[in-house]
Amino acid sequence: MFFVAQKQTLKTLTQKFLFLLFMLATGLSQAKIAVKDDRGMTLLMAQPPQRIISLVPSLTEMICQLGACGRLVATDRYSNYPAQVSRLPKVGGLEDANVELIVALKPDIILLWNSARIPPQLESLGLKVIALEPKTLEDVERILQKIGLLLGGNGQEQAQLLWQDINTSIDKLAKNLPPSLPGKRVYYEVDSAFYAASEASFVGQLLTRLGVKNIVPASMGPFPQLNPEYVVRANPDVIMVNQHNAQGLEKRPGWSNIEAVRQKRVCVFTPEQSDILVRPGPRIVQAAQLMVRCLEQGQRS
Repeated sequence: MFFVAQKQTLKTLTQKFLFLLFMLATGLSQAKIAVKDDRGMTLLMAQPPQRIISLVPSLTEMICQLGACGRLVATDRYSNYPAQVSRLPKVGGLEDANVELIVALKPDIILLWNSARIPPQLESLGLKVIALEPKTLEDVERILQKIGLLLGGNGQEQAQLLWQDINTSIDKLAKNLPPSLPGKRVYYEVDSAFYAASEASFVGQLLTRLGVKNIVPASMGPFPQLNPEYVVRANPDVIMVNQHNAQGLEKRPGWSNIEAVRQKRVCVFTPEQSDILVRPGPRIVQAAQLMVRCLEQGQRS
């Protein structure tokens, strides 16, 4: 009896295994789109999504730049470019997303960051999620391609051409810089808590492409929090900072002795300009142009 039961159990397990293989094979054969996200999860879709929610401004901009703005049914509260996305429903942010509203909008797909904590909750409700988090220029190129694939049609080709244009434009900007600018030492402050953009970040990589020296090395991580004395000791030639953080900058202990502060080579970016600079998306060329303008103004001061 023991051996009979064992055989029946083995037969049942074999049947279940074969059934799972069949379901997997069927799912793969029906899927026209397969995209692996930054969690290592592969998203399968029978057709390109027509109802998209983006919870990341840079991903929102990528979708629109690839001609699919009309497929967006909602975004996070910070997505404000292009102008038409401002009229869409806002479902909060990565940490406080309005799940009830998201469900009610019946999205085919939700785009968010890999580091967000909400994907399991959304997936438990039967929603499809893809997590993509661009931190470097290489990430921007890679994720553009993934979104192009997700959108279907000639999306991948459009993404490839867009990246080629971005790359070429950055190279031209770097080539046309005045000879005195390459080698200048720059500090880019992300916020007033002394988080900086290092050489490892897409911001730092842009500065490197332009030939200037970032005072924050890649070894410290993409956006490390610094001791303010570190900046004093590094003594940058140029400081880049947003409008909000610039208030009282020269009154920080020891900062009045920094070369950039003494020579008034501090570039203060408006909120609109800061959006361009800190979003790893299709407006990277505009970000590089803002950096070049800053460096050139510093040279004249």
